[in-house]
Amino acid sequence: MMYFARWKALAVVGVCLLGMLLSVPNLLPRSVLPDWARQISLGLDLRGGSYLLLEVDTSAMVRERLEALVDTARRGTAAANPRILYTGLNANQEQRRITLRASDPARAADIARLLREAAIAVPAGAGVTQPDIEVTTSPDGTVTATLTEVALRAKSAGAVEQSIEIVRRRIDETGVAEALIARQGQNRILVQLPGVEDPARIKDLLGRTARMTFHLVDETANLQAPTPPAGTMFLPGERGQERYAVRRRVEVDGANLTDARAGQDGRTGEWVVNFAFDSVGTRRFAEITRQNVGRPFAIVLDDKVITAPVIREPITGGRGQISGSFDVRGANDLSVLLRAGALPAPLTVVEERTVGPELGADAIRAGLLSLAAGTAFVFLYMGLAYGFFGWLANIALVANVIIMVGILSVIGATLTLPGIAGIVLTLGTALDANVLINERIREETKLGRPPLSALEAGFSKASGTILDSNLTNLIAMACLYAFGSGPVKGFAVTVAIGTIVQMYTATVVVRLLVSIWYRRRRPAVLPV
Repeated sequence: MMYFARWKALAVVGVCLLGMLLSVPNLLPRSVLPDWARQISLGLDLRGGSYLLLEVDTSAMVRERLEALVDTARRGTAAANPRILYTGLNANQEQRRITLRASDPARAADIARLLREAAIAVPAGAGVTQPDIEVTTSPDGTVTATLTEVALRAKSAGAVEQSIEIVRRRIDETGVAEALIARQGQNRILVQLPGVEDPARIKDLLGRTARMTFHLVDETANLQAPTPPAGTMFLPGERGQERYAVRRRVEVDGANLTDARAGQDGRTGEWVVNFAFDSVGTRRFAEITRQNVGRPFAIVLDDKVITAPVIREPITGGRGQISGSFDVRGANDLSVLLRAGALPAPLTVVEERTVGPELGADAIRAGLLSLAAGTAFVFLYMGLAYGFFGWLANIALVANVIIMVGILSVIGATLTLPGIAGIVLTLGTALDANVLINERIREETKLGRPPLSALEAGFSKASGTILDSNLTNLIAMACLYAFGSGPVKGFAVTVAIGTIVQMYTATVVVRLLVSIWYRRRRPAVLPV
């Protein structure tokens, strides 16, 4: 038990040196470090920055889906041969359904078939899919299409996941480093932006759905009418002064954009956004512009018309330009939004906090002070309580902290105040194993065992208790990580890593130090 082969001793020393090598970059500025070196990232409460809690408005998805079904019913019945007549077509968002009544009840089944063909398959679990709408008919010819609960849950979950990815892309485009973006609860997204003290621009970028669509303008509609004609909608201009009658049908979707860049018009010098379509968008854009030369074509962003230029000639190259009295920042922001993609549903800020860098620096000083004080008291206690063996345990404690910092650096962990609390807690619990070992060695010595036998018994008989106590600790930390939020997870990670490392340092590093000391001194009495 107390014998170490040379390769084992070198392996233990190598682990300690590797931990030191990985932790050293945290003491140096990032500019002088090589590319492979990793540092622990400071969290919002230590570095300062902004905290945003966003909520996905799933009701907007329901409204859009119902509007799409209404448009499908209107266009499908108009295109039927012979045409199917109906009355009372409307959408009820609260009940998540659309209804209409066939003028001839015998044709209700044809309307139901049109709606069923427009259904979208959604996952229902266990690899099974089902339509997102349930279509029913009544004897009087009323047809109802209702969004199912399964579809609503699937759409909500998909919208949150897609929103997280788009939020991450938008933030990355702004150049904010080390942002934390995570799901929280059912339909909320947590965004932490270290180093960002004024989140106004970020909020503006994240709060815009940025869904860009291209529509034909209805030139026959009366803009003074209180309600638009069927198949048309009244939309405001970007500056809010104009009003446009725009066809509801989306001729080209912004989802087909492949690139968007801010630039200046070579003729006027004004800032514009140049965009390019993929192959599908290019083909559709060319077809629409070829068929509608001389007609105004509206570019709509989040239900506002940016511009509505007249199509002078077919545009077949798949490239276009958006002009709308932009300044530099406005053009750049719009290009960022279009490159990142449109959100599936609007996001609203439900909570916002800003932490100044001074407060973060105070927190770091307080954390380092508590760490230093805790280390000093633990060192003194172990040295006074167990003498020489206590000081060997203190050396292992230093190795424990160094290896733990190295591991946190490698995994790219973000250190927060709860994480510092976890490190301080680990300092206190890291020596529990050494206390058990030293107490066991004392008992064996009092029973009259020789030094080597007492050391063997101390390390071997205490190992089972050490393993059990640390496993229960790891189970508790796993539960905290699984069910806790961000700060709680940070605490759980540091304590879990510290627990695993301290099992190694207490039973292996200390045993190696004791083995080297014993072979050199061969004491007749153990100093414990």
